[in-house]
Amino acid sequence: MSTLHETAATRPRATARSLVLRRPTLPAAGACLLSFAAFVLAQRAADVSVIDLMVYRAEGWAVRNGEDLYALRVTHADLPATYPPFAALLFLPLTLLDVPELRTLAAVTNLVLLVVLVQLSLRLLGRPARLPRPAAALGLAAVAVWCEPVWTTLRYGQVNLLLAALVLWDLTRRPGHRWAGVGIGVAAGIKLTPALFAVFLALCGLAEAGRRRRRGGRPGGLWNARLRQAAVATGAFLGTALLSAVVLPRDSHRFWTEVLFAADRAGATEGTANQSLHGVAARLLHTGDPGAFAVALCAVAAAAGLGTAVAAFLATPRRLPYAPAWAVLACAVTALLISPVSWSHHWVWAVPIVLLLGAEALRRGDVRWWAGAGIAGALFCSYALWWVPNGRDGGAGPLPELDQHGGEMLLSAVYPVTGTAFLAVAAAVSVRALRRPLPYEAARPAAPAEAPVPAETAAAGPATPAQAVAKE
Repeated sequence: MSTLHETAATRPRATARSLVLRRPTLPAAGACLLSFAAFVLAQRAADVSVIDLMVYRAEGWAVRNGEDLYALRVTHADLPATYPPFAALLFLPLTLLDVPELRTLAAVTNLVLLVVLVQLSLRLLGRPARLPRPAAALGLAAVAVWCEPVWTTLRYGQVNLLLAALVLWDLTRRPGHRWAGVGIGVAAGIKLTPALFAVFLALCGLAEAGRRRRRGGRPGGLWNARLRQAAVATGAFLGTALLSAVVLPRDSHRFWTEVLFAADRAGATEGTANQSLHGVAARLLHTGDPGAFAVALCAVAAAAGLGTAVAAFLATPRRLPYAPAWAVLACAVTALLISPVSWSHHWVWAVPIVLLLGAEALRRGDVRWWAGAGIAGALFCSYALWWVPNGRDGGAGPLPELDQHGGEMLLSAVYPVTGTAFLAVAAAVSVRALRRPLPYEAARPAAPAEAPVPAETAAAGPATPAQAVAKE
């Protein structure tokens, strides 16, 4: 009797558990909705301003009314338009909604984009292997929404999640796809920083062409999927500029001849919110214009970061299982570091970065990788950069960042320091992988010359990340 009683008592629990294991997407969706609801309530309690969303709406009105786009100053902070004129064209629909409806739409859209970003990050990694990807994306998004870059993106009503999703969508498509590159070009048309991904693709294409040439490839076969993707991205970006020039000729001329070179237009370089190397240099030198020192620092970072990204690409998943993710995220971090202004909310790339470190920890089973992933996640969720006196809330006079001491400088540089550490790790694993022989080379070192690669295979380029990891 007791045995029968125990079996009956434990059966519902086992059944519920098996249902969760068989259909994990539903409980993951529930957890995600609960987390998002709590997040929205917390933002309302904090009385967030969505101030950047109001600037976007004002840009849309300027286009709609034929006003000078780059003469407008809006909100209590007297903010100007800083994006290319193509962005203002995309902001036109924002003028059709009242502010309360617009705030709600922006919050919902950004939360959906966060789930999309996590989903694309998992696709880049080829993860997870034993769990439906939508379930994993929903569960991880429930946690990622609380990190500082995501919180601040929704606080200001920013477009960072959209830009990151466009880039990742482009880079996780089949390399030989006809329209691969369009997402990067459009993202660069909205905000110039993603244009570095087109440079990254071009360098990868040139490196791949050089490798084929050294192997005796025909001159006509040196054209490859990465070069094509870079060309499509460049063409799409030029298309956004051309469309803007036709529709908004005055604003386009002013942006490309004046606004583009006004580095101080976006805000104070020395502000804590500026998590780029320019911001770090300004706070280190106690000046709003770090000058040649910042330029030299960014030049070194650009060379090292792009070199690391290309090295990871050349390693391929056969030597480095997550090579595509290391390459893409090294480029993303490089763009954030060398931009004159990288506000803390631009660092939504923290989400795929932490996921990559976690995936490496799972693959390697090494406590050091688990510690690295945990530390990176904790830093991006710590809001540590706001623990120091800062001028985020405005006010007259010099910003307090100009008087920071060593400890405060370190806290206010938490994202650049983390990004630099990530690049160092990426460089180490990529170089080590490049020195490692390919699996088939290790198995038969004295093999005869290989059969020629079929033209369609060479044109298609490397396999998608998911396929590469599966083969590994």
